[in-house]
Amino acid sequence: MSSPNDSDAVFVHPRALCESATIGARTRIWAFAHVLPEAVIGADCNICDHVFIENDVVIGDRVTIKCGVQVWDGLRLADDVFVGPNASFSNDRFPRSRQHDRPIEMTFVERGASIGAGAVILPGLRIGSLALVGAGAVVTHNVPPRAIVSGNPARIVGYVGAKTQTDRSVSKSNAGTAAGPLSVAGAELYRLNLVNDLRGSLTVAECGRDLPFVPQRYFMVFDVPGRDVRGEHAHRRCHQYLIAARGSVSVVVDDGTTSEEVTLDEPNVGLYVPPMVWAVQYRYSPDALLLVLASDPYDPDDYIRNYDEFLAAVGASGS
Repeated sequence: MSSPNDSDAVFVHPRALCESATIGARTRIWAFAHVLPEAVIGADCNICDHVFIENDVVIGDRVTIKCGVQVWDGLRLADDVFVGPNASFSNDRFPRSRQHDRPIEMTFVERGASIGAGAVILPGLRIGSLALVGAGAVVTHNVPPRAIVSGNPARIVGYVGAKTQTDRSVSKSNAGTAAGPLSVAGAELYRLNLVNDLRGSLTVAECGRDLPFVPQRYFMVFDVPGRDVRGEHAHRRCHQYLIAARGSVSVVVDDGTTSEEVTLDEPNVGLYVPPMVWAVQYRYSPDALLLVLASDPYDPDDYIRNYDEFLAAVGASGS
């Protein structure tokens, strides 16, 4: 039995039961915790009192699991994850006593995510990198990278580290030009020409003059249920231009270093999203109609849909 002050040794409290031999250096397992034989736990982890860890479990480095958490078969916790006290995981949506014929549903908590005290995570979900699950939330759907979710059922209420764009004013004489760059590299807000008279209002833009590229494709997003998330990707080559033709929608843009949130709620305001900028749309109003202009025809290979892959690609392109 080692001391918790030993440099590289695994510390197991005398009143803990650790049956696994696959425990990383400097990990600490505290009183009344129980780790089954096949569990894998990385280095520098802190497994607090009354934690139970089943066999088919893989836990990365520098993970903290607070008191009263049960980590069941099929759970994967990546590096730097935090699990708050009494958070609950499940691996079977329809459990029955002594019936084990259904396959285990895998749950993934990705790098740097945090799960608040008393949160409930349904099986088969993925909690994205750096996401934050609020205390007491009931998570029924995948959580995007960096998203902050709360409530029952959990809904996105913000994004970690995203600044809020509040000043996008620009005079009418500058219509069709950038209303000012955002803090995210290359992203800009534009104000388009707006004409009002007694017959109604009209907003217009000319390709090659008022838009930062010549569109080759458009699509519209509408009838988004609730206030759910869309987007969650970056493009390698394609440029996009987003306009809330009706209602409002929040857009988070992220260049891998800085992220900023913009609310589109005027039909003559457009958001330019260049290649290699991660973009997420959420908080759609019930009447929202989002128009998206794209510089290129649809190409599935142009999408980067995994946030960690995006970060790697941005790092490679900037090196």
